[in-house]
Amino acid sequence: MIFARVLSLFAVIVLALPAAAETRVPQSQTEISLGFAPLVKQAAPAVVNIYAKRVVQQRSSPFQDDPFFRQFFGDDLRGRPRVQNSLGSGVILSADGIVVTNFHVVGEATEIRVVLNDRREFDAQVMLADQDSDLAILRLDGAEDMPHLFLRDSDSVEVGELVLAIGNPFGVGQTVSSGIVSGLARSGVATGSAWGYFIQTDAPINPGNSGGALIDVNGRLIGVNTRILSRSGGSNGIGFAIPANLVSQFVTQARAGNATFQRPWAGIGGQIVDADMAQSLGLDRPGGIVVSDLHPASPFLSAGLKQGDVVTHVQGEAVNTPAEMLFRMSVVGLGQKARIAYVRDGQADQTQVAMMAAPETPARQTTILGDRSNLPGMQLSNINPAVIAQYGLALSASGVVVETPGPYGQRVGLKPGDVLQNINGTDITTTSDAERALSERRSTLSMDVKRGLKRLRLRFRL
Repeated sequence: MIFARVLSLFAVIVLALPAAAETRVPQSQTEISLGFAPLVKQAAPAVVNIYAKRVVQQRSSPFQDDPFFRQFFGDDLRGRPRVQNSLGSGVILSADGIVVTNFHVVGEATEIRVVLNDRREFDAQVMLADQDSDLAILRLDGAEDMPHLFLRDSDSVEVGELVLAIGNPFGVGQTVSSGIVSGLARSGVATGSAWGYFIQTDAPINPGNSGGALIDVNGRLIGVNTRILSRSGGSNGIGFAIPANLVSQFVTQARAGNATFQRPWAGIGGQIVDADMAQSLGLDRPGGIVVSDLHPASPFLSAGLKQGDVVTHVQGEAVNTPAEMLFRMSVVGLGQKARIAYVRDGQADQTQVAMMAAPETPARQTTILGDRSNLPGMQLSNINPAVIAQYGLALSASGVVVETPGPYGQRVGLKPGDVLQNINGTDITTTSDAERALSERRSTLSMDVKRGLKRLRLRFRL
């Protein structure tokens, strides 16, 4: 009875290196008693602890300019920089010391120290970082012949597979937890500053596991652990990992010298197809994204797609949400062509779409307003596809965007991403228009601003 229970728990075991790994039922009581030990011995040396330091500015007191409080507290009321420490995990992906971790572990860090399982320590430098994907690629200084994990095609992962999560939860030291793949294509969860696309697992993941490895029974990396759903802060069996296929693209771009991750640009607006829409669009079941808008420079428009078409697959993989579609395009990579399947008037068709970055045409003509302006220090740019993608503006957006409001612009309520439409009755279409309008000497200033779906009118005295 005990043998049967153990056999069902450890249905597979690793008995070879990744290049020649096989999945099979344990053949003896000895193999069963080992559990995951051979797998852990093989994979654990490639999972590292990451210690990061960053300097943050403490918020200043609202009483810092009050002479009554200043006479007692002096400069203590002003914000002072302080050192903030963070702890996380990472995974070595190559013999020359390329490491993947989460952005929230090393983002804006001034010092990064990586500690291996054998207690060796290395300083590390950030090669590429992206807050939206919550991924960062590091290089270990002076590293060679490093233990490392191989990436598995994460599209081949299936629900129910046994997995191990390796990391450093709560700073207690390297820990291994086991579970299964609970779900795929999880795209309704936010990471960084955007909606992500994840593998879900019930392998316990806790604070400190961030950036650690989610591996299969052959010791291959299928994902990077990034977050959990929890009310208590501890694991409730709902953890998420960033798929290895996206990690592969990050490594490729980092080795190419990119400091920031460049995503392919679709230039389309879309809506999820639900059950109510499916029948009217000629679909036999809900799924895909119906194209509601296309930018004139969109590569999808160039490939022949039109409003009302339903995009169903990218490179043969189904897409049902914008996050899924962006993930699939990112995995294909810039400079490539993706096979796009779509439905038009009930008829299925395919086309090839170029994976390109959002174009910087027309030129941004970025302008920083000088001291003679009513709002000095504000940075403005003309809107183009790259600006639209950067700030998540509507595809139809045009005119001038606020990139940095500056001290005076921030004081009157302007934010990065605001679109200036009118200043003192003058329509704004270029940065030159805005610069001229804001240089006029007057006692009051009126601005029409579009922020997301809202239209604001700001009026204030100068």
